Amino acid sequence: MGRYTGPKHRLCRAEGVAICGLPKCPVTKKNAGPPGQHGQKGRRKLSEYGIQLREKQKVKRMYGIFERQFRKYYENAAKTKTATSEALLETLETRLDNVVYRLNLSRTRYQSRQLVSHGHVFVNGKKVTIPSYNVKISDVISLSDKTSNLDFIKKLLEESKDSTLPVWLERKATVGKVKSMPKKEDIDIEINESLIIEFYSR
Repeated sequence: MGRYTGPKHRLCRAEGVAICGLPKCPVTKKNAGPPGQHGQKGRRKLSEYGIQLREKQKVKRMYGIFERQFRKYYENAAKTKTATSEALLETLETRLDNVVYRLNLSRTRYQSRQLVSHGHVFVNGKKVTIPSYNVKISDVISLSDKTSNLDFIKKLLEESKDSTLPVWLERKATVGKVKSMPKKEDIDIEINESLIIEFYSR
């Protein structure tokens, strides 16, 4: 499957949210408008459909997922016994690339996706190279010994030593563990999942 390789901040400005995860994202600046030469004219008032579409696009771009896979996530969530919105968010948050990011073992989700794809991440002692792999309760996520000794990983660990992890995760050095399934309040960006459900239910 392909992936977006263009300017990450362009996506943040398009959605009006710092979905890239970087602290110096331009969207956090005052009066930051949409990208493009007409961006400074501001955002047009959206229809109901437009609002739903923008929310879907924001979440897709936040997790680095394309439409086909995102729709599949929705369809699978709709088949579960739990609420569709709850199942959808749980699937997104438990993706391996997202878990590596949430454990502060990468600076962004894009970087964590690369770590997984290049074979630097292990789940329960076995190498997993699929970013969309969904972790389960009690799964242990770790970096290879070689990766753990890289300078940028050491710097990340130092910078994040006082950071608070999501309550559903725990970490010691470069080894993390899934304690429970994530809930909506554990997500780092506000998501109105009901708009996404309404979009696909049209």
